[in-house]
Amino acid sequence: MKIQKAAVIGAGVMGAAIAAQLANAGIPVVLLDIVLPDNPDRNFLAKQGIQRALKARPAAFMDPARAALITPGNLEDDLKKLKDADWILEAIIEKLDAKRDLWARVEGVAKKTAIISSNSSGIPMHLQIEGRGEDFQRRFVGAHFFNPPRYLHLLEVIPTPKTAPEVVKTFSEFAQTTLGKGVVLANDVPGFVANRIGVYGIVRAMGHMEKTGLTPAEVDELTGPALGRAKSATFRTADLSGLDIIYHVANDLNKATPDDEDFTLTPAFRTLVEEKKFLGDKTGSGFYKKTKDEKGKTKILHLNLDTFEYEDRGKVKVAAVEAVKGRPLAERVKALYTAEGKEGDFLRGVMNDGFWYAAKMAGNVSGRLQDIDNALKWGFGWEQGPFETMDTLGVQTVIANLEAEGRTLPPLLAAMKASGRESFYQGDDTVTPEGQPTPYEAPYFVLTDLKKDATKVVKKRAGASIVDLGDGVLLVEWHAKMNALGEDQLRAVQDAHKLVQEMGYAGLVIGNQGENFSAGANLPLILSQAQADEWDELDDMVKQFQQVTTSLRFSPHPTVAAPFGLTLGGGAEFTLHADHVVASAELYMGLVEVGVGLIPGGGGTKEMLLRFTEMQQPGQRVGATLLPAVQRAFELIGTAKVSTSALEARNLGFLRGTDTVAMNRNHILEEAKRQVLALAPGYVQPAPRQDIPVMGDAAIAAIKSALHGMHQGGYVTDYDLVVSEQLARVLSGGTGNNRTAKVSEQHLLDLEREAFLTLLGKKGTQQRIEHMLKTGKPLRN
Repeated sequence: MKIQKAAVIGAGVMGAAIAAQLANAGIPVVLLDIVLPDNPDRNFLAKQGIQRALKARPAAFMDPARAALITPGNLEDDLKKLKDADWILEAIIEKLDAKRDLWARVEGVAKKTAIISSNSSGIPMHLQIEGRGEDFQRRFVGAHFFNPPRYLHLLEVIPTPKTAPEVVKTFSEFAQTTLGKGVVLANDVPGFVANRIGVYGIVRAMGHMEKTGLTPAEVDELTGPALGRAKSATFRTADLSGLDIIYHVANDLNKATPDDEDFTLTPAFRTLVEEKKFLGDKTGSGFYKKTKDEKGKTKILHLNLDTFEYEDRGKVKVAAVEAVKGRPLAERVKALYTAEGKEGDFLRGVMNDGFWYAAKMAGNVSGRLQDIDNALKWGFGWEQGPFETMDTLGVQTVIANLEAEGRTLPPLLAAMKASGRESFYQGDDTVTPEGQPTPYEAPYFVLTDLKKDATKVVKKRAGASIVDLGDGVLLVEWHAKMNALGEDQLRAVQDAHKLVQEMGYAGLVIGNQGENFSAGANLPLILSQAQADEWDELDDMVKQFQQVTTSLRFSPHPTVAAPFGLTLGGGAEFTLHADHVVASAELYMGLVEVGVGLIPGGGGTKEMLLRFTEMQQPGQRVGATLLPAVQRAFELIGTAKVSTSALEARNLGFLRGTDTVAMNRNHILEEAKRQVLALAPGYVQPAPRQDIPVMGDAAIAAIKSALHGMHQGGYVTDYDLVVSEQLARVLSGGTGNNRTAKVSEQHLLDLEREAFLTLLGKKGTQQRIEHMLKTGKPLRN
């Protein structure tokens, strides 16, 4: 049973976005919807869904060209096309009768091995398939995606009592590996896992907000990143989800759950939906409203829940949040939970509600505590799930607080109290919903778990570690803030190379499981050295950086980079020089140095020129025919282009056609290890190129001519010209060369270093760096 072709029925927001994610994964998909009676285009709704996905922001497609993998159709003419699908998913209206009618039609055409799924967010799966054949019911499993499907990691897989175990296994593996999802096994109960607990939290937050007199913006400050949760926090998340969706889900859950599970919405929330029709982003008005000032700049207005009018309150600051800024997550959580005043009263109320309810739901919504934690992390962007957060605070402390409030402990917490156990996760075990110890198995390779064995950490510095991944493969792990590249990171790579050779390892992986691969060089250090006129030290530092990045290419053993998230500047240069790259599909990679008045100085300029030159036919690698390669490298670097996915990174030239793209970021270190082991037998150390064709002065003249026109048109600033001319000089191979000159890689590296240092000494560059460090935005001087 292998899923190679798919069909999605329902081309609304979710259906089209799920089809786009299938296309991102390279799966051909048929997208069907109803026929509009008055529209001559019988496939109009499916085509409209594809166009909506193409225009979506953030983008639903990783590469717009992948839209060609989606075939639009309709349920009257094209139902027979379902016979080719290995997986059929419905994302139609949330009405039980409509779903039952659809499944009756699907059963007549689907092949007998196809897996059948519903994306319903609330209608029980077993009710949908009543009356269907036994074989159909065995192959049916719920598949609840979260919006937007490309970016939210969670997929709730919901078996019914009739679903065959092999169907759950096959589909879960497909979802994790091919679609890149984090799979949570949910019970077929109202709300499943994430919505059951997440919507409860939103409802309770609304009540505690009104009780304590806080505003929605203040609540979002308290329940956002400071607490280890998504930036959209509580009420911004509600706006994004749609207040009407939360309204209906809460009302449905109120009817379907026991009396002590209170999903009753406050009068103010009901007024927003029922009377004001403020439904969030879909109507432009919710708890927040976007508008523009007289200069056209976007402003965020805040809803006053007393008057239901919008007000400009500017940047909201909350004392409890300001007091914990910059501290580690565990310290922030403990401080916020024990904060004084109405802010602390609100947080304890909301957090205790969440702890009590998550414990009550253990065994109800899912049979594993880690599935509940993962559902909240992957579906709502939390850093810690409720049980992990209780571990941070101390489970017995939480239990004492709940009892002090007069709450009856759910069975799980009662068992924890009786055992005296202080945490749900201890060593290699967790507990069952009944509170009994049970082995814990992570859903994917977790680096911190491996490092619990101290012998696996071969060498450690403050900002980097060398870790033994097993089977003869070493990992260089960076763990500084934003993984900015400084001495610790470079030394670790050098040390790892020596260890590979001295200890007989097979090769080396560069990667980590932090927030981002690397945001680039340590700008504060570079700026301070430049302002102190430490030019010899800076020259040595750039030389060392070049030596380390290029060592990935020219070492006697294979090296594989595993980039993900932000892979900028120096992080991109490391990636460019690896023998092979295993990239996360969500890869935001670029050589962005021009934004701070510099050019790539760690081999990035050289590497892009080489790549684009080698893409040309052999006969075009000389003289004026080289110009397109030079221009492509100049445009890519000169515009600081950053990919929006690994597929775009490949199109831009940052990744090669032979590099690997993994849809699931959590799998890239394991795959990188496999690639090292595949390259190691018979690996031959490459030699630096000595015969790179360049255009010399002719390329400089061509680029300067184009720059002059752009400057005249106002597209580039005065200082852009200064930076661009240095970039052109490197890409041309230097001044004084003719059209048929050939240079070495070291020659290009020397030009890079010279240009980097020359620009760093200029006032305009230092102003750009200072502005970037202060505002996070580039200065156009």
